[in-house]
Amino acid sequence: MRFVTWNVLWRFEPDWRARERGILVTLGRLRPDVVGLQECWGTDGTSQAHVVAERLGLHAEFLAPSLPPVPVPPEHPDQAGVSMGVGLVSRWPIHGVTRHVLPVSHRQVAPVALEAEVRHPDAAFRVIVAATEWEPAYAADHLAQTTRLAELLAAATKAGPAFLLADLNCDVTQPEFAPLAAVSDDTWELGGGGPDTVTLSSVVPFAPLEAVKEIDRRVDHVLVRRGDGVTVHGASVAGEPVDGLFPSDHFAVVADVSLP
Repeated sequence: MRFVTWNVLWRFEPDWRARERGILVTLGRLRPDVVGLQECWGTDGTSQAHVVAERLGLHAEFLAPSLPPVPVPPEHPDQAGVSMGVGLVSRWPIHGVTRHVLPVSHRQVAPVALEAEVRHPDAAFRVIVAATEWEPAYAADHLAQTTRLAELLAAATKAGPAFLLADLNCDVTQPEFAPLAAVSDDTWELGGGGPDTVTLSSVVPFAPLEAVKEIDRRVDHVLVRRGDGVTVHGASVAGEPVDGLFPSDHFAVVADVSLP
């Protein structure tokens, strides 16, 4: 199976509609089986996860709110009334969606993590999709959120493997990653991904260079609960420009795995 996690930059500039076309083209080429989306837009009628699912012929779920906070007032009309969330897209039916509120002590709105069961015909498995804090001043919240995600991953039903698809806003060397390192394996390392690869890169013209804790690091991850017997065949990134425009300020992480 092919897992993808991707922070898709909501409806922020530049030209979110053109970027979304690039996201759809890229995912169409990748032909993923499971996709976790962060900074995924949602409206009363649909979400970006459902747009992706409709294009690829897959299933989708969406939950909000997530990080970062939506701009108030909106930066342009297409942002008005649009939520920020996380999405799960799957080739197989999605069941038992659970909304987990992540801890906060600074922000007025707490982000959520989406947990669900994906019912593969041979072996069901659990997937958690999330995005965490990034502000250096909110480092305590950042650590509390990755700690909570580690608890959720470890506690997921034992009926099958459990995966975390997340923008963690930290790489494996930073202290916020430590709780997850204690309970999970990094498919990037298991799949032979390049040690110097970054997923939030300053080569992207609209990259958030002010994000000093995250820029030019591999902050997006596909993690699997330790001991679940998953084999990783390869790991890579995707998200090169489509028609001259990067689809997002993050690169997608791709992991090819086999379940036991």
